[in-house]
Amino acid sequence: MASSTDTPSSPAPLQSEGKRISHHGPKDENPQPEIKRKPVATKTAVSDSPKNEDAGAKRSQDSKSIGTSATANEERHKSVAASIKSTTDVDSVNPSDFHGEVQTTNELPTIETLRKIETYTVLDRDGKSRPFKSLYAGHNVARRVLIIFIRHFFCGNCQEYLRTLSANVTPDALLQLPVSTFIAVIGCGSPELIDAYIEETNCPFPVYADPTRRLYTELGMVRTLAMGTRPAYLQDKTLAHTVISGVVQGLKQVKSGLVMKMGDQRQVGGEFLFEPSTLSLDTPITTPKSEVDRRLGEPFPTVTATSEHRDDKLSNHDDDGADRVEEKCITWCHRMRTTRDHVEIPELMEVLGLDGNGTPIRDQKRWTRALRERKGTGLSMASQMSRLSIDTTHVNGSGGGSIKDAARAPSVKDVARAPSVKEAVRAPSVKDAAKA
Repeated sequence: MASSTDTPSSPAPLQSEGKRISHHGPKDENPQPEIKRKPVATKTAVSDSPKNEDAGAKRSQDSKSIGTSATANEERHKSVAASIKSTTDVDSVNPSDFHGEVQTTNELPTIETLRKIETYTVLDRDGKSRPFKSLYAGHNVARRVLIIFIRHFFCGNCQEYLRTLSANVTPDALLQLPVSTFIAVIGCGSPELIDAYIEETNCPFPVYADPTRRLYTELGMVRTLAMGTRPAYLQDKTLAHTVISGVVQGLKQVKSGLVMKMGDQRQVGGEFLFEPSTLSLDTPITTPKSEVDRRLGEPFPTVTATSEHRDDKLSNHDDDGADRVEEKCITWCHRMRTTRDHVEIPELMEVLGLDGNGTPIRDQKRWTRALRERKGTGLSMASQMSRLSIDTTHVNGSGGGSIKDAARAPSVKDVARAPSVKEAVRAPSVKDAAKA
């Protein structure tokens, strides 16, 4: 007997719309509603609908934007890398912190540079300005002048340098040289700190200030915080000692308001020796400006603008009335590369023409290096002065006389016997020394 329902021989296939086909048999009076399932779009499926087209276009535009941003970022990274490399190159020449030495030269400044800076002003301890040239040239100024540029006025290293210098190179020792020689010091801070600086260092030489640092710049001195190797002139002073010393001095100036006027902490200095351009040991025959109108044996008169000079040869004026000043140039110099790179005392004494090397220190390694190394560049008149000393010593030994007698100042009788005042005041020659 046949069943009321037929058993299907195979599973019901899916329609293209996604519905199952009902089994064969009588239709249900209450058929279930057909459920339409939305087709699941795969990730790789691309629809042709306008909405999806817009989305695709947007995604394409975003991709292009991302690509452009990536390119821009890449270019930016390249630019930053180039900047870093450039900064690294600059820092390798002039490092901005405590590492390495700045790359500077010790080339002698040219005459053009000196003419440019000779009118620059420096300030003395009273705050009065004066031309830079007046420190090394002019009336009543030594023929040889060593100008030492220090750092700021609270620098413990520079202060220790001046203490060591003052103990080994005294004004009395400079007076013994055959050519008049002197020393001046310039700092980059406020002139109001000069008195405290002199008191702290016991420096016997005049100290001036260049707060603008224009002289430092024009003379080729650089800026750095690199400390470098420990020099001999620091003797037994440690880094902690020099730092604490500077801090204490700064604290003392809090009430006065000068604590921030010490000068540029990065600025380093150097040493420059000014000597006659002719490099001649012969002293030019000039009369001090205060004695222009003074007769021999007369008191000092008041010099007026209408005073007439009785002897043009003894006058300090040219025919046009301008003052005659011996031209000077820089014959030797040294620029610091670190914050404690001043010229060592043995080299400085050699350049000035002084005998000896200074007082040795206990650290033999640093002292040996100070005796051996030479930092500066140039040729001073010290070699000529040394030969002159040897010649006069030889004359003194062979003639049996005294150089002191040969070099004594002319007396009134000498002036009376001399055919002219010029002959009376002329410098004694080697022949004079031999006859003495």
